[in-house]
This record gives sequence, structure tokens and C-alpha cells, in this order.
Amino acid sequence: LPIIEDMSKVANNIKKCVECGNLDENDICQICKNSSRNQTLLCVVETVADLWALERSNVYNGKYHILGGVLSAIDGINPDQLNIDSLEKRLESNTFTEVIIAISATLDGQTTAHYLADQLNDCNVLLSRLAQGLPIGGELDFLDDGTITQALKARSQV
Repeated sequence: LPIIEDMSKVANNIKKCVECGNLDENDICQICKNSSRNQTLLCVVETVADLWALERSNVYNGKYHILGGVLSAIDGINPDQLNIDSLEKRLESNTFTEVIIAISATLDGQTTAHYLADQLNDCNVLLSRLAQGLPIGGELDFLDDGTITQALKARSQV
């Protein structure tokens, strides 16, 4: 079957980017190779799927770093199992001025974000997080307490 042959070719030819952890046919992915992207911004995401969700938005034009998951005491995932060491090495050897932590707003995601902020505190870069709170089109009476609380805490002047 042609589809099985095509899937087999993909499986045999796909590699993990040595810089960011994205998947590509080359050792360095097309995003990392692209010199027209903002070389001073680094967005830290959990997975390749998160990277592509941001890419679909056509809003972000910097580089990425894929952690490979989040810290989880229940699942036994500790910092050594994530791509945190390679993140620190990238920050030492590059000219990034801002690191955007784009990790889910789950308990494990929040724990990971706080851990990263603590680990990267001495890296001489601006650390930021994606805004959290009300979704566009969301109605207050359908939102959970945590989302409403975060939206109130992160409110901005109009």
C-alpha cells in the first residue's frame, strides 16, 4: 500500500533538530535555519505540537526550544528528563534577549514554569510568560474559578 510506504519513509527520515528539538528531515530544522526569524527571541514549549500551534498563529517569529514535557511528581518526571540543560547551554552561547515560557496552565505546567524561571534567573535575559485568563468569546458564567482568578490577577489598563 502506498500510504504505508510513505509513512515508513517519513518514520525513517525524520530527525530531531539538534538545536530546538523540532522534527525535520535535517539535523537542523527549517525554523532554526531561517535567518529572517528574530534571533533574539526564544519561546520554550512543551512539545512539537505546541510549537506548531504557535506557528499556525503567524504571530511569533522567533526561535523555539522544546522541553519534551513538564515536571510531574505523579508521573516521576524530573528536570533531568527534560531538555533543560540544553536550554541553559543555548542561552549561554546565543544572543537571546528574551525567553518566553509558553507552557500549559496546568499544575505541572505552572510548576515547570516556576522551576525554569528559577533556573534561568542568572542568564541575563528577560523572562516572560504567555498571558492567561479569559478566552476570546468566553462568557464568565461558563468559566472555572481558576481561569477567572487568573484573568483578574493579569488584568490590564484600558
